[in-house]
Parts: sequence; C-alpha cells; structure tokens
Amino acid sequence: MPRKILVTSALPYSNGLIHIGHLAGAYLPADIYVRYQRMAGNDVVFICGADEHGVPITIAAMKQGKTPQELVDKYYKTNRDSFEKFGINFNNFSRTSLPLHHKTSQEFFLALHKKGKLKEKEIKQLFCPEDKMYLADRYVNGICPKCGADDARGDQCEKCGSWLDPLSLKNPKCAICGAEPIVKITKHWYLPMADFQPELETWLKQKKNWKDNVMNYCNGWFKEGLRDRAITRDLDWGIPVPLPDAEGKVMYVWFDAPIGYISSTKEWAEKIGQPDLWKDYWQNPNCELIHFIGKDNIVFHAIFWPATLMEVGGYNLPTQIPANEFLNLEGRKLSTSKNYAVWLPDYLEKFDPDLLRYALAANLPENKDTDFSWKQFQKCNNNELADILGNFVNRTLTFVNKYCDGIIPPAKNISELDSNVLNEVVEISAEAGELIDSFKIRAATAKVMDIARAGNRYFDSAQPWQTRKTDFEACQTTLNICCRLIRTLAICFHPFIPFSSDKIWTMMGLDGNPSDEHWQDVAKEIDLAGIKLGKTEIIFKKIDDEELQPEIDRLEKIVAEMEQKNNVEGITLMPQISFDEFGKTDLRVAKILTAEPVPKTKKLLKLSLSIGTEKKQVVAGIAEFYKPEELPGRKVILVANLVPVKLRGIESQGMILAANAPDGLSLVTVDKNVPEGSKVS
Repeated sequence: MPRKILVTSALPYSNGLIHIGHLAGAYLPADIYVRYQRMAGNDVVFICGADEHGVPITIAAMKQGKTPQELVDKYYKTNRDSFEKFGINFNNFSRTSLPLHHKTSQEFFLALHKKGKLKEKEIKQLFCPEDKMYLADRYVNGICPKCGADDARGDQCEKCGSWLDPLSLKNPKCAICGAEPIVKITKHWYLPMADFQPELETWLKQKKNWKDNVMNYCNGWFKEGLRDRAITRDLDWGIPVPLPDAEGKVMYVWFDAPIGYISSTKEWAEKIGQPDLWKDYWQNPNCELIHFIGKDNIVFHAIFWPATLMEVGGYNLPTQIPANEFLNLEGRKLSTSKNYAVWLPDYLEKFDPDLLRYALAANLPENKDTDFSWKQFQKCNNNELADILGNFVNRTLTFVNKYCDGIIPPAKNISELDSNVLNEVVEISAEAGELIDSFKIRAATAKVMDIARAGNRYFDSAQPWQTRKTDFEACQTTLNICCRLIRTLAICFHPFIPFSSDKIWTMMGLDGNPSDEHWQDVAKEIDLAGIKLGKTEIIFKKIDDEELQPEIDRLEKIVAEMEQKNNVEGITLMPQISFDEFGKTDLRVAKILTAEPVPKTKKLLKLSLSIGTEKKQVVAGIAEFYKPEELPGRKVILVANLVPVKLRGIESQGMILAANAPDGLSLVTVDKNVPEGSKVS
C-alpha cells in the first residue's frame, strides 16, 4: 500500500539570499528524498515557505531603507525563483506574512491560551525613551560582559560567541538612534516547557531510528532541564497576539514559523480546489511527517514544535527529523554578514544547476560538518559526471549513431556477461532506493554513480569496437544492453540531477519523462530495440581552472579583508578557560625540515616538521610572509594533537603558532637549543 508522506524543509528567512549551506542542510536532501518517494509510488506533498517575521527582518529593512513588507516581498520572489531554477520541486512555497498564516497562528495561540497552557509573566526589558519602544535583543548594542567587545548585540557577541541577555550588556545603546535605554516592566506569554518535558522525553525515547545528532541534542536540553520560553514580543512587525490586553505585542518568530508548515499546506489545498485536504496530511495518523532541517534548528523542531502540537492536540507529530550538520566553505565557516558564501542566484548565472546538485549531494554533511571547495566542485564534474556518467552515455550513443543508423539495435543471444551486468544494476538501484529511504543521500549518490561505472566496465569487457567487425549480432546486443543501462541511469539519477536526467531521456528517444517511471521497475527488462535516438550532445563539459579562478579569488579577497580587519581592531581577550582545558592542548617544539608551495594557491605552504622520533605534515597560510627556502632549520611551536584536516587535498596534521604583526604573520620561534619534540608548558 502506498505511503502518505508530508515533507517539509525549514522556512528560509527573508532577510537574505539562499546559499549553498542552506541547500546542503534542508533543501537539496529533501528534494532528492521527495523525488524518489514519488517514483516509488508514494503519496508525497512537499511544503515550504518564507519566514517573514522577526527582528532580523526589521533591522535588514531599516538598513536598506525599505519597509519590512518591501524587504520580504523582494526576497520571497528572488528565493522562490532560485529554488525553481535549481530544481527544488515544492508543492507549495508560501509566506508567513499571508493572512492565512496569521489566522492559523492565532488559532494555535488561542487554543493554548484557552486550555490554560500558557503562563503570563511580567519581566524587565530595555525601553528606548527616544523611539518610545521596547527594544528586542537585536535592537540593543553594548559592551559584552564576557569578553569586553564594544559592539556586542543584545542576543550574542560575535567576538567571543557568547549568548547574551540585553540586560547583561554594559553601556547599552539603542541600535536605532543610539540613545541610552531605560528598564521598564512589560508582560509576555510563555510556554512552560518544564511542565511538558516528561511527555516529550517519553515520546522521544520511542524514536529508535532517529539520527544521533538529533537525539543527543535533545537529551542535552533535557539534562539541563527545560525552562519557560516566551512566545510573544514587543514589536510592530509580526502576528498580533489575539488578546484584548496584548496591544503592541506579536508572536515570537520561533513560535509562528513552524505553524507555517500547516498554513502552507492549507494554501496548497485551496489552490488545487480541495480546501479540506490539508487535514489528510496533518490530522491523519497514517501520514508520516518529515522535517528536513539544519542542526541549528533541532531544538525548535524536536522539542518546542512537538510540544506545541501535543498541547494544542489533534495534529500529527514528527515521524522523522533528518537534521544535517553544517557545510563549510573552503575550510572556513560561511559568513553571510561578510559575504563569505556561494549565493545561489550568483551561481545559477554561471553554472548548470545539476553540477552543484551533484557536488553537494556527494558531500552532504549528514553526520558531521563537511567542506565545499570549488576544486571539489570541479572534481565532481570532471572526474565523475563527465568522465564516468557522461563518458558512458556518449560512447554508447556514438556507437549506435555511427553503426546502427541511430536506431537502438535488438539484443540476441544474451551472454553471461550481459546477464551479470543487468543483475548487478538491479541490485545497485534497489540499494540506492533503500539508502534514500533511510536518509543516507550521500551514500545513495555514490551508489547510483556505480551504475555508470558498471556500464563502463561492461562496455570495455564486451569490446563492441571489435565485435562490430567479427560478430555484429554480439555488438548489437552489447549496445542494446548499454542503452538499457542508460535508461536506468536516467531514472535513478532523476532525484539527484533532474535536468540532466531529462536530457538523457530525450537523447534516448524515450516517451514521457524519467520521473514518470516507477523505481521498482527501474531496471526491468524492456525492449528498446527499434527506438530512434534523439539529438545527442555532450551532457557534461569539463570545467577549466580559469572558469573557477574568479570564484576562488573572490573568496580569498574576503578572507584577506577579514584577517586585515582582525589585525587592526585591537586586542579582545577570549573567554577564560580552566587549566584542565588548556592542558588538553599538546604544544611541541618542532623543527621545519622542508617547505614547498601548495600548487595553485597564493597563501599556503606545505611543511614537513620533526618533533623528535615523529614527523608531521602541516599546511600553513604563511606563503605571503615567508619564502620556502627561508624556513628549513627553524624551530617553531606546533599544536601536535589537532585532528587532521585536508586543505586543498593535502592532509594537515597540526598547526604552527604565528602572531598577527603589523606587516603580516610572524612565526613564534624558539631561540635556544631546545630539543625537537620538547613539550611547551
């Protein structure tokens, strides 16, 4: 019996553009999963929308000289169009600023209020006497009480990373006018999460197949004990609290955003002329509810959102929350505020969407943070899409066009070699489907590429370039089998690279679309003989270094600007640590043995170091300040127990210490005859 599945992706915030971190976290894996489930014959609805409330929206609007509505209108259209061009196939992409969403959210609030599930509290909050408004956390700047940074926000200090309360800031100022705020009393409504914790813990213990990162995150919150959480704020942009004594108050964005999944489903049902159909996905216990998110959204989707649903009652709870970790960029964390990101609209102006879809799918941060680099992107295209998949399709169709007049020949006298490859592909396609179904998209991507690898091995073993001269029937059989494999590849690759899959399907002269095929029939024996090929072309072209260099240069320039800014901003001490914490760092005196440039980089040197009886390899960003020939023989300080990482494909087994000097980096060296490997303490 077909499964009924409602899939959601986290609502993107409408204060900026979509970037590759968003895609790898919540959107591409969900789209691949949905496309597969539809091809598996299941009833799937894929829901998303724009998150258009909250303080970041109002601040971004203020900076751009727009109203909040003008800002969200702009990003809604841009992000919706970018998703569509990238092949993210939502059933509905809604907006939380719509009246339908406001109405649905207010119904949730009133249901909780009428059941006595909310707490009213009077609290102290900063108030600007000039602007005559309560200041939400991001409307306050001041000195960080932890590290002393003078530009901390009311919710977080970007210098030391500490989470803050606006009242804890020293010398607080209104971010709008710069006035000194005063403290006033205001009233808000809270979810008493401690009351809900026992029921939440019981529910989560039943989730035996959830990812470790989700369960560990939730258990950490439970261990600390859940606390009351405000669901209202003093703002003028948001969903008004539907109570007579709540003038000037709106719902906290974390509370109304997930309700957007329901209002978006309602909007979809109205659009298709069945306004009550949304209930069959939200209030039908036989429907699975799956939330695709990034790890920064775990607490909201696995604790606060289920608690809301439980207490309102009558709604399905999440069946799965396959949260991904973070995607880094060229070895660094993405920073939207510093423009250190690969933005989807910019990418789509220069490259094919499927190239990025494949590169990300092959490197998804499913269990740990992963790194995107333009070189890895190039490798995925050149070495896999072009050299494996594209090569198999091209060599097969070239033979059919050249020696069979572009008509797929018949298969006669199936040999053991022929049968083996057909059986192998049946097994691979089934395994790939099982991997997608269990949210192992990265492994499934590699598995589907194995079909193309099997096709190339088969082509080489069957040697049609020989049999066309000695046994043309055998040659025809080989080409028929290869065409069957290409059909299978078009179907199996459709969830991952749909545009290229459609091209292959058209080139094969097949009717319909690969997405119309049932996954279980993906490798079935089908008679393709007599089908006239369509117009053939090279599907994947190689990407040259020159095409990528502008992208690499842009990111390196941003990094250089960030480093320069850090050098001139003065001294800000990091938060204090204990002796035990410091003791975990193994600092050793190391002698540099060799130094050489890392190819095609301006900043990196590969160093070989001796720490006595052991040698270490380190990639250091010092090429702009030291020539390789200057370094051998110097004794430096090495952090010897760092987990190895790969930089530009080279393993770096530690880090050497350097100081930010006015004219650049300066190595921390040892000026006495200290033996290599000596511990620094």
